[in-house]
Amino acid sequence: MSLQDDRALTLSTSSTAAVDAYVEGVTRLLCAQPGIETALQDALHADPQFALAHAALARAHQLHARPQQARAAMAQALALIDQTSARERGHIQALSLVLQGDADRALTAIREHLAKFPRDRMVMAPCVGVFGLFGFSGLSGREQALDAFFQQYESACRDDWWFLAVRAFAQCETGQLGLARQAIERSLQLRSDNANAAHIHMHVAYEDGERTHAFTWLTRWLQDYDRAGLMHCHLSWHLALCALENGDYSTAWRVIDAQVQPDVAWGPPLNVLTDTASFLLRAELSGMPRETQRWQRLARYALAVFPQPTVTFAEMHVLLALTMSGQDAVASARADGARAPAADLLPVLNRAWMAFAQGDDAEVLRQISPMLASHERLGGSRAQRDLLEHVAWVAATHLGQDPSMLRSRGIPLPHALRQPSTPRSLS
Repeated sequence: MSLQDDRALTLSTSSTAAVDAYVEGVTRLLCAQPGIETALQDALHADPQFALAHAALARAHQLHARPQQARAAMAQALALIDQTSARERGHIQALSLVLQGDADRALTAIREHLAKFPRDRMVMAPCVGVFGLFGFSGLSGREQALDAFFQQYESACRDDWWFLAVRAFAQCETGQLGLARQAIERSLQLRSDNANAAHIHMHVAYEDGERTHAFTWLTRWLQDYDRAGLMHCHLSWHLALCALENGDYSTAWRVIDAQVQPDVAWGPPLNVLTDTASFLLRAELSGMPRETQRWQRLARYALAVFPQPTVTFAEMHVLLALTMSGQDAVASARADGARAPAADLLPVLNRAWMAFAQGDDAEVLRQISPMLASHERLGGSRAQRDLLEHVAWVAATHLGQDPSMLRSRGIPLPHALRQPSTPRSLS
């Protein structure tokens, strides 16, 4: 009898122990829980010829920023591909293209595969969220495109706790907050330990302005989440952001210092960089003095982990750290030399960051205003890109302008200004 995974997909192994360990590893990966590699290695110990376990291990290494190990594991999967079914061959080939960074071909392969096997979550997973193939595409309208992508698979996946969560994120990012709330609450009912669902819950709460409730909810949820979990750093940023917006600055800094900033936090380098930079700037926009030494430490970290421009969303924060620490020449050279999707926005954004660092509010508005109508091209979530809107509104306020007049210039209303209480510099 053929063995199957938890989505009723047939697997090319005769070992029930391998199947059980594989399902455990994939579940941990989809939940951003620690222990992914241990479970997948257990699967391979039970069946060294289990190609899909090698492919899943490659994906786990990729998510944890271990490219050499990822390539080695994928090479093992590809060496065994002839022993697998048509479904597994398509699965491995699609993930191999993702690993190679061939976004266009990967997305084509994923679409073709999901047309036949829409419940194959590991193949769908590289597309989801703001750090996926759509999120890093650099294209305008990418959020709507991802939402439309998910609509194709709703009938096949409506009972899937993982699909409900990632679907909710796409709905949240396209302003469908009612639907997003329904989906994420149902997802958490089905699988409460899903750190990715906890993250999406926080985005829905952010967009709805639920600062106090969100802080309480996440504080409680994090009590059972291992610090080694992939999302621990970023969820801690969300916790600090709630505290900052509530005016509880001491708690916000305590969370950043213990869970987010370089040298103390474990997390993917992209999260450590972007979350630390975002918080430092938000703190300054809230009326706190500039933390020059923190910016300098962050700039050193940024250059170490991203020595060359790669992902535009990362580079947006590398440039911010460099300009806020006085390294304008380095920042300008990087911005002008970047070649990633949407890299055409980086020189303009860099000039805006330099103007902000120097207190030139008029230049901030001149540089940043034109890009705000399509800043989704930079990548990241709506919550993360609010940073650009905050900077523009604060600059206008400093110039004595009525910030509400900026709407006619294509600058959206920043999230902080949608709430009853606002940071001091935005009031």
